[in-house]
Amino acid sequence: MNYECLICQVKALQKRMDKFEIAKEKRNSLVRKMLKEIATIDLDNAYSPEITRNLLEKLKQNSTITDPYDKEKQQSNKELLERYDEFKQRIQNSNDKFDTALRLAIAGNIIDFGPSHKFDISETIEKVFTSDLAINDSKQLRAEIRKAKTILYLGDNCGEIVLDKLFIETINHTNVVFAVRENPILNDATQKEAIEVGIPEVATLISNGDDAPSTLLHRVSKEFLDIYKTADLIIAKGMGNFEGLMDETDPRLFYMLMIKCQVIGNNVGANKGDFVVKRCTV
Repeated sequence: MNYECLICQVKALQKRMDKFEIAKEKRNSLVRKMLKEIATIDLDNAYSPEITRNLLEKLKQNSTITDPYDKEKQQSNKELLERYDEFKQRIQNSNDKFDTALRLAIAGNIIDFGPSHKFDISETIEKVFTSDLAINDSKQLRAEIRKAKTILYLGDNCGEIVLDKLFIETINHTNVVFAVRENPILNDATQKEAIEVGIPEVATLISNGDDAPSTLLHRVSKEFLDIYKTADLIIAKGMGNFEGLMDETDPRLFYMLMIKCQVIGNNVGANKGDFVVKRCTV
């Protein structure tokens, strides 16, 4: 993990305390404790999403709010669902339905309510259709989808999952398993939100058994890990899933994301704002 990730965690504290409505009289002592914890983190053996999860858990313990991003999650799902038919028509009218659905799914990764992240989904969608993918392993992904008997799709954020549904619907595979977080964390999707947008209509919906904003193989449930180990193809959406899996050397694994942070961009081999379909290499 890069030291800049720790700086980002510190910058996020103010907004996250506000979201959890931490009482003013608790904030000084709570921030001191959290900063001490951040200062002792071993950068060589840490995952940023796990740090985020642990810090948010401390805020949760000092709050009565269990899902501070519920409003944003519901709103982003609602806004994308209202445009579902529009996006589906765009796919149907395109010369390459796979590529169009793929680009829409990647564009959906812009939906993020991080401390300094601002986004415009319509602008991002138009950009993804006028830009080359900075890393484009989509031909390999298309081929692996055709061969795979089982596809494990690692979901990310609410709103984004509406476009994931369209992509899964477009590839029309008979055995897709869609994994989400066990409990609310940031604006990541749980089974509740995935059901609301209709993911079970196109895939088997499961939880990964963990509440980190990522897929951390040392934290997930045994049931999820069994599916992960036996899937023929794994599609990991978003930066959070990339951060949890970036040390893997598994050619079954494909990352689909938009680069929203240059630290991650440096790991991926792309720049902030780039769109990426990248196969994991041995």
